[in-house]
Amino acid sequence: MHEIDAIDRKIIRQLRLDARISNVDLGKVVGLSPSACHRRIALMEKAGIITGYTALTDMTAGAPSIAVIIQITLERQTEEYLNRFELAVRKFPEIRECLLMTGLSDYVLRVDVENALEFERIHKEILSVLPGVLRINSNFAIRNVLADRRVAARPED
Repeated sequence: MHEIDAIDRKIIRQLRLDARISNVDLGKVVGLSPSACHRRIALMEKAGIITGYTALTDMTAGAPSIAVIIQITLERQTEEYLNRFELAVRKFPEIRECLLMTGLSDYVLRVDVENALEFERIHKEILSVLPGVLRINSNFAIRNVLADRRVAARPED
């Protein structure tokens, strides 16, 4: 198990700001050599701390896209039901995000669609067949006010 220290947290913070930063530039920011940065990143990837990299896109630049936020309530909140649901959700690339929640819903999902017809297909072929689902509540986003995965630096770092 890899224990995260202050330098690892700085590396993670910088990668969240810019996952394409070079090891040379990353090293300058966190105070390490490029090879030491590379080693630490590799260790965090191997330990499952860093699980992947992604690109943020401007959805208005390409095909029109509508974000649909879906609240899911399961029949039961047992470990078995949660695990079955989460395993099934991972099989569908249409589901962009899946968050386990507290409150009224058990999960919140996000899918991006071009129109209501595409969402209808996703609802029929994916959402309605997910295991253990009691209730599905979907909301179409009007406009994305803030889409940013960057994490602000904390004052103590």
